[in-house]
Amino acid sequence: MFVYGTLLEGEPDHATLEGATRIGELRTSDGYAIVEMGALAGLVEGNGSVLGELYEVSYDLLAACDRLRDHPRRYHRKTVRLEDGSEAEAYFVHPDQARGLRRVRDGDWRGRFRARRAPEAGPFVRWARARHGKS
Repeated sequence: MFVYGTLLEGEPDHATLEGATRIGELRTSDGYAIVEMGALAGLVEGNGSVLGELYEVSYDLLAACDRLRDHPRRYHRKTVRLEDGSEAEAYFVHPDQARGLRRVRDGDWRGRFRARRAPEAGPFVRWARARHGKS
């Protein structure tokens, strides 16, 4: 199972995966995005990739995750393509559920509140700063 939001290690719902085998951290292939649904994340088709963790889960753990995510009403489970060419199951939301919601920058749930680095000044700004003695 590929997890990308509150099921990640260190996040509030991670205890649900107790007993699962963590395979590692990786990204999806291009074609996905995360939307912020209040305190939860939702996976949708998009134009980027999503950072997450891959777990091997038992049937019982999968059933517990299904209950937590209210599968198939709120989330639905389907196959996601990963950057290494493999596939895994992940929880998606329907496009109409995601309409108007904020997309998480860089597909990184944990990094959603990080400040963006200011873009480098362009040539005109550098010229003006040099001309007027400002750095």
